[in-house]
Amino acid sequence: MARTLDDEKGRTIRAYEPRAVPWLSVVFGFGPMLPFVAGAVLVWLLHGALAEAVLNLTLLWACAILLFLSGVRRGVSFRTEGGATGAQIATMLSLFLLGFGALVAFALGKPAIALGLLIAGFTEITILDPIAARRGEAPLFFERLRPAQIPLAVLSLGALLAYRLTL
Repeated sequence: MARTLDDEKGRTIRAYEPRAVPWLSVVFGFGPMLPFVAGAVLVWLLHGALAEAVLNLTLLWACAILLFLSGVRRGVSFRTEGGATGAQIATMLSLFLLGFGALVAFALGKPAIALGLLIAGFTEITILDPIAARRGEAPLFFERLRPAQIPLAVLSLGALLAYRLTL
């Protein structure tokens, strides 16, 4: 339970953060990975316009999730002791620019470039979120969750890119 102390200058929050991954974070962490995996499998099983539609929808889903995760990083920075760090802001901006760049590439008919940008963004999360958790710049459970969760996206996007490059 968090304890707060308010005064005329602001608020001090004292909270306990467990290392265990909360069950809602398991559900909302791995649930959004399912469309990545399903899309990667389906494009290889389907043919023609249907496979292309699945690829496009999965790519757009990936853009939405990466942009969402950039917002998560910014939101977490609001509660960082001492204020947002340069690393938090740089990571948030990088994730946002990669997600937005992927949307632009998709809109310009360059899905392979979009997939490359998405792979870079999700790989960044896989590497940096555990580091941020150890530094107190992200929830402690990110250290365990992200290395298990985000590679599903990276591998699925890699499969989509391999499919796209075979056309």
